[in-house]
Amino acid sequence: MNTDLSRDAAIQDPAWSFVLNGQPVSLHCAADQRLLTLLREHFGLAGAKPGCEVGRCGACVVWLDGQPANSCLLMAWQLQGRRITTIEALSQAPESVPVIAALAQCGGVQCGYCSPGMVMGLTYLHQQPGMDAANASALMCGHLCRCTGYGGIQRAIEVLFPAPACARRNSAGNW
Repeated sequence: MNTDLSRDAAIQDPAWSFVLNGQPVSLHCAADQRLLTLLREHFGLAGAKPGCEVGRCGACVVWLDGQPANSCLLMAWQLQGRRITTIEALSQAPESVPVIAALAQCGGVQCGYCSPGMVMGLTYLHQQPGMDAANASALMCGHLCRCTGYGGIQRAIEVLFPAPACARRNSAGNW
């Protein structure tokens, strides 16, 4: 028996299998490799951006099994058997169209660094029944933007989550 071969096999990184943007993938890497790094360096998907790398800025948001998650906080071992959706796939999906349009029309995009995370978060919220602008704004507070001053993003949220007609003020400020 060749002991060198068995020793090499024993120290080889494990294979992690998951679904990435609808396609089954498998890769060998250390269990503590961050998803953000894997997406950018192994799969060539640069939409998720490195920002704070501690889960506070939202620049790296992806969907993990259909829920928003910070890819900088997800390790390879957590991906086994899961579904990952990135902005590269979501931006081609019909559900992102109203979000992308609202951000563009309302001036919610400038340099674009935070835009992928914003689109991922807002598209998820836009699909939630009963979501309103106040709750959407509160839930998006973990998405930082250094360029827009948030006015355009807030206007986009108000377009995406309009108040019921009975709760809207008229041009004179009356209910």
